[in-house]
Amino acid sequence: MRLLISEDDQLHRSFIVEVSRGVLPDIEELVETDNGQTALDQFQKNPFDCVVLDLQMPHMTGVDVAKAIWARHPQTRVLFWSNYSDEAYIRGITRIVPEEAVYGYILKSAPEDRLKLAIQGVFLADQCVIDREVRGVQQRSADRVSSLTDVEFEALVDVSLGLTDKAMAARRRVSLRGAQSRLQHLYQKLGLDKSDAHVGPWGPTVNSRTRVISVAMSRGLLNADTLQQEEARLQKWLTSEEASS
Repeated sequence: MRLLISEDDQLHRSFIVEVSRGVLPDIEELVETDNGQTALDQFQKNPFDCVVLDLQMPHMTGVDVAKAIWARHPQTRVLFWSNYSDEAYIRGITRIVPEEAVYGYILKSAPEDRLKLAIQGVFLADQCVIDREVRGVQQRSADRVSSLTDVEFEALVDVSLGLTDKAMAARRRVSLRGAQSRLQHLYQKLGLDKSDAHVGPWGPTVNSRTRVISVAMSRGLLNADTLQQEEARLQKWLTSEEASS
C-alpha cells in the first residue's frame, strides 16, 4: 500500500501519520505534504492507493485535490480529515465523488479509536465511513424540501458576490425573469420570502437580498473558502466577457 497524507498543520500531520502506521500493517511507502498543490504533484508523479486530505490547505483545498485525483483515478480511496462539517464543504465533496469511489469523512474532534476505525474501514475494508455529524448534514442537504438545488445555490453565490439581477441572468445564461425566479425560490427555501417579512413602522424589516447571506453563513451553506473560490470563478467570467465584447 502507498499512502499519501496531506495536512498543513505539523502536529495534526504527525498524529495521523503515527495512527496510520499503527493500524495499516502493509504500508510500503508513506509520503507527507503540507499543502494541496504539492499533494497533487506527488500523486501525479506516481499515483497512490490511499490518500488522507485535510480540507483547508494552502494553494489547493482538499476538495480540489480529490476532484483532480478522482478525475483520472476514481478507484483511489480518499479519507477527508477536517475540523469542519459545514454544508458548503460536504456539498462540494458530494458533487465530486465518483459512483465507484470509496471514501471517508472524519472530524478531527473524533476520538482516536474512531479515527483508527475510519482509516481501517476506508483503506482496508473498502467501506465508506462518514462521521455521524457529517452524515446528518448530508441527509439534510439531500432533503429536496429544505435543501438548495444547484440553480438555487448558484443564485446564492451570485447574490453573495454582489451581482445584480441582470448580471446574474447574463452569467447563468437565463432570462432576467428566470434569474429573479431563482432568487425567489432561494428566499423561500431559506424562509425569507417577502410574504413572511416583518413590517414595522419604518417599513420592511429585512432586505432579503442581503439577509440571505447571513442565513446561509449561519447554516454553513457558505464559508470563506467557498466565497474565495467563487470570486475567482467570477473574475474569470468577467474577463471572458470583456474579451468577447
